[in-house]
Amino acid sequence: MTHPIYPCLWFHHEAREAVAYYATIFDSCEILEENDIVVQFLLNGQRMMALNGHVHFAFNESISLVITCDTQEQIDHYWSKLSEGGSEGQCGWLKDKYGLSWQVVPAVLAELMADPQRSGRVVEAFMKMQKFDIDTLLNA
Repeated sequence: MTHPIYPCLWFHHEAREAVAYYATIFDSCEILEENDIVVQFLLNGQRMMALNGHVHFAFNESISLVITCDTQEQIDHYWSKLSEGGSEGQCGWLKDKYGLSWQVVPAVLAELMADPQRSGRVVEAFMKMQKFDIDTLLNA
């Protein structure tokens, strides 16, 4: 296969609006192609497509986009911007104002979960969280 696999995000009629919104949140957002139905774009280097489907199919939690963050400041930024007008969930999950699910996750989580002596305490700590707190996880 010579072409990458990329997600298509189905909106009712807000594809352009959504891409413009994401461009205000992420460091890098580039429109590749745009017409009345489709916006092809790169979001932090990831190719994506936003589609004006007109027949409404709602996003649900079975698909989410994961943002891996190195710092608490990054977590705070993405959490506050993406949850604005949306809803906050548990364990780093949120929905943006379009209903798209995101996971805002600290990069260190994979390392902490790989440590059998810490992983139980880490899970116990993050199960009580909505937005991840890196210091709390490191001290678990």
